[in-house]
Amino acid sequence: MTMRRALPLLLSALAIQLALIVPGAAIRPTPELPALLLLLVLGGGVVRLAVAAALTLLAMQKIADLAMVSALGRPFNVAADLPLLDAAVRLTGGTFGPLAGLGLVLAAALAASGIAAVLWWATGLWARPVAGQGTRIALVAAIGLVLLPAMAPRPENARYAFERARLAAGTFAALRDFRAAAANDPMAGRPGLLGAIDRDVLVIFVESYGRASFATPFYAETHLATLRRAEADLARAGLAMRSGYLVSPTQGGQSWLAHATFASGLWVGDQSLYQAALASGRQGLFHHAQRAGFQTAAVMPAITRPWPEAAQMGFDRILAASDLGYRGLPFNWVTMPDQFTLAAADRLLRHDGGDPLFAQVALISSHAPWVPVPRLIGWDEVGDGSAFAAMAVAGESPQEVWRDRDNIRRHYRDAIDYALQTVTAYALRHAGDAPLILVLGDHQAAQRIAPDGGRDVPMHVIGPTALVERSAAWGFAPGLVPGADSPAIPMDRMRDLILQGFAAPDAGPRERLARHGRSSPAPP
Repeated sequence: MTMRRALPLLLSALAIQLALIVPGAAIRPTPELPALLLLLVLGGGVVRLAVAAALTLLAMQKIADLAMVSALGRPFNVAADLPLLDAAVRLTGGTFGPLAGLGLVLAAALAASGIAAVLWWATGLWARPVAGQGTRIALVAAIGLVLLPAMAPRPENARYAFERARLAAGTFAALRDFRAAAANDPMAGRPGLLGAIDRDVLVIFVESYGRASFATPFYAETHLATLRRAEADLARAGLAMRSGYLVSPTQGGQSWLAHATFASGLWVGDQSLYQAALASGRQGLFHHAQRAGFQTAAVMPAITRPWPEAAQMGFDRILAASDLGYRGLPFNWVTMPDQFTLAAADRLLRHDGGDPLFAQVALISSHAPWVPVPRLIGWDEVGDGSAFAAMAVAGESPQEVWRDRDNIRRHYRDAIDYALQTVTAYALRHAGDAPLILVLGDHQAAQRIAPDGGRDVPMHVIGPTALVERSAAWGFAPGLVPGADSPAIPMDRMRDLILQGFAAPDAGPRERLARHGRSSPAPP
């Protein structure tokens, strides 16, 4: 065979080899290459379609793995993660503009088509009709002999494909176990849950707030100083504080998995389990709050599209982005700054008299791309949000920030610091008639931004001493800085810890509300 005739075959073999590279493994020839080439030579067109399709799917799975590991710190699970493709497009469009979202879709489609076309061409050269078969077999043998010294000792792709298949199959097995756990609720029917609480309760999630704020020196230098100052201010105002760590079910994104895990008492680790949790009828934290006589609400400034699943979460009222009355400019993907979100929650939900409030508030100023970063203004200046307009167009663009990892880290640090300043300033503002405030991170940022602390997130309990001290039983340390060696509590345990930790078995909802001068809930 002349070099002119052999070159296309060698290039096609290289294309097939590229599809066989396993992410995370050493880049070297794989034993599957000569085996596949020989199969194509002997099987011809009969096996070409199957081999090309298998290689295309394998290559796309590997690309998806690389993207998921970079963003969420785990491989792509085809049985659970397909809905995330839409979320990725919306995040890209909201951050870099609609054309960027469309460009992402087109780039993905072109990449998939290009991979399929190249592999179809490559397999076709080796699967030609019988003429020249002996020459191609000899070339396969030569390729095998030349590559043998550098070849991986095991067929890594077989192991890789088996592991990804097992991951998908495990999702369905986990669903069966999850449904059984959801049906077995130890809190169902227990009297007096949350009965010790005589005031509003706010569960405030801080986006992308994780243990890295304490474990990574670059972040800790700023965040610890902010928390120490706030701790002193809150203590002078008569408020108690305790803090600890939780383990989040996710990292780098999918905040809703953390919200669902915290509220349901189930480990909601992927989208399939999230859907199962919604369909299970499981009574979450907010269902129990309703039963205890609270009015319940969710303040969700990131929700800009219909959210039908919220009807199953135990909320009497949903305040999405369009319900909060923001008239300022968006901060790229972030619809409004955290200070406005908290001010709107006060304005729309926290009224004098009536049943106490039990609300979930999601703060999103510290969501990627972390630019521009707002700053605190006077609470009486917040108004309809127009005061934030200049901040929303200040500083560098996301495109500029995301060219440099150190610049990304600086903006992430500053965005988290703004969120911490805001939530502690809010607690201080209400110190005279303090609600019980539970502040926690939903998840760590992506691993390349927040490499320290794994999936641990901080949680702070702020409020009257008598209530805050109940969290000491969870291992939470006094103040706003968790102990360095504080063990992290799996987030799915928090529903039951809160329900029991603030229980008063001798008081039902009517008695408790009457005792504290509140109106009684309407009869069921």
